[in-house]
Amino acid sequence: MSAETLQHRIHALDARLVNQIAAGEIIERPASMLKELIENSLDAGATNIEIEIENAGVKRLKISDNGHGILKHDLAMALSRHATSKIENLTDLEQIATLGFRGEALPSIASVTRMTIKSKERSADQGWMVSSDGNNVTSDPVPVARPVGTTIETRDLFYNTPARRKFLKTDNTEFKHLDQIVRRMSLSRFDVAFKLSHNGRTVLHLPRVDSDDPRRVKMVCGDNVPQNSIYFEDQREDMRISGWAGLPSFSRSQADMQYFFLNGRLIRDKTIIHAVRLGYQDVLFHGRHPVYVLYLEMDPAGVDVNVHPTKHEVRFRDSRNVHGFVFRALQRQVGASAGESGSLSVDAENGAASPQPVFSTMTGHSEQITQQNTLSYHTGLVEGDRRVSGVGSLTQNQIREQVSGYRAIADSVFRPSGEGATSVFREQTADYSQSPNEQAPVNQDVPPLGYALAQLKGIYILAENKEGLVLVDMHAAHERITYERLKEARLGSDVVLQPLLVPVTINVSESEITAWLGKKDLFSELGLEIEQMDKTILVIRSVPDMLAHADVSQLVRDVLSDLVAHEHSTRIEDTIHEILSSMACHGSVRANRLLSISEMNALLRDMEATERSGQCNHGRPTWIQMTLGQLDGWFKRGQ
Repeated sequence: MSAETLQHRIHALDARLVNQIAAGEIIERPASMLKELIENSLDAGATNIEIEIENAGVKRLKISDNGHGILKHDLAMALSRHATSKIENLTDLEQIATLGFRGEALPSIASVTRMTIKSKERSADQGWMVSSDGNNVTSDPVPVARPVGTTIETRDLFYNTPARRKFLKTDNTEFKHLDQIVRRMSLSRFDVAFKLSHNGRTVLHLPRVDSDDPRRVKMVCGDNVPQNSIYFEDQREDMRISGWAGLPSFSRSQADMQYFFLNGRLIRDKTIIHAVRLGYQDVLFHGRHPVYVLYLEMDPAGVDVNVHPTKHEVRFRDSRNVHGFVFRALQRQVGASAGESGSLSVDAENGAASPQPVFSTMTGHSEQITQQNTLSYHTGLVEGDRRVSGVGSLTQNQIREQVSGYRAIADSVFRPSGEGATSVFREQTADYSQSPNEQAPVNQDVPPLGYALAQLKGIYILAENKEGLVLVDMHAAHERITYERLKEARLGSDVVLQPLLVPVTINVSESEITAWLGKKDLFSELGLEIEQMDKTILVIRSVPDMLAHADVSQLVRDVLSDLVAHEHSTRIEDTIHEILSSMACHGSVRANRLLSISEMNALLRDMEATERSGQCNHGRPTWIQMTLGQLDGWFKRGQ
């Protein structure tokens, strides 16, 4: 066969086909198209963005901004692939400070729509317009009248790729995605006004506000989000986090009210999601999801956003450092809010409990609380053989053994205080009245949870504070206090190792061996003595005494799996916390236990001094507030 008859098997793709392949990565539906266009407007310095939509953006989508505009001779170039004004060299790519930078959005959109761009640059005498018909053909610029800024209009989405158009949903569904995009983007920039119209009707109008103004959050997420959240700021040398963290009592069944912005970019990153979940550990009811609007700012050089076409996923240079900062910042806020205002108030109209902050701070009063008010109690483990989920199917008898084996901690928390003490709580006759008919201490500020009045059905404590009536679930509250005491006591003692009579051998993958080698110190710190016997064989020789009855083989496998996927793991700590939680549950005061007034007041004071006391270990609320105004409303007083 002669050289002339040879045919190439590899050939360059047609420019139009290349653009449509790129569009397939970027333009999934009208909403993804709108996201790219809004990002361009924000990068152009716009402070006002108006969006007009017809038939959910399929028929027509128009976005106008007051940004710095595009030069006449750059208009045609803007529709070329990999043409951008946002990066010039590798250094820029390593420190991306803009939302868009690939130079693929406009040509990709133009390849599947009929597009028109009108723009006027700040220094230009007039505006200019170019158009594209979806066939990689761009018109020459023609003069047009318009103020400074840019207007991009698209029509007939996927008109030239009907197969992709079939994958679009109903107009109602597609518009919901469009509306969500605008809301998400508006949360990233409070200093930019947004207006969204659909089929000639204004749907959303968000004026400019300050960065910490809750009005934008109210407009986007609902009035109840800011009032059931804690606004906070936390900073260290290289990172800063701020925003609204929802109270633990204000959670949702779906993870649909979670917004996390990294340098102004909305992301859904597994490292961040894991850190936030840990921050809410121990305070959320099972199966519930926290609400949050959070902003993380850091050096762009420390994060790579160029790992996915949609740029929702990122890669941190030091993911463990970022994870730790976000986790600890949230843990401090959530822990404080759960113990300060993370409770429920009662709706006066329908009597339903609804999340509501009750008081703003306990710090001043907590400083006055001394160790004399620390709760102490008998172990009182419940009889039976109930299995506890999440801790290797530990039975109740095994938990008994855990308590006995963990006596150094248990003795400091479980036993009543003082020689011959028989009460569940310390008697505090010097501070609190023994009689429910006597008044609260005079010349003393009323503490946040007030003073006990009575006990209801051996289950609830009724107390009076400045707001009105406080109702406390005494077992749930005592369980949280006990759990936090156990965790503190454990942190203050050395990890006790339990040698295994028969070492456990596990076969792992090469990637898991690599993860183990990189984190050997972590395993040792947590009390796991592990040796490598072969290329892919590990031998577990000792474990923390708290995990003596757990499925150690599976636990180590899960930890290694986490390390491979996320570079960190909290499974061992989580399992130990599960055991401590079970110990706290079965060691706490039981229902139908009659308490004196001083015992009830001791419980209230310890709640005020304990982090996360607004929820028990299982995420249930420990107390609710009924204000005097709500009570008056129920009884129609003053009406």
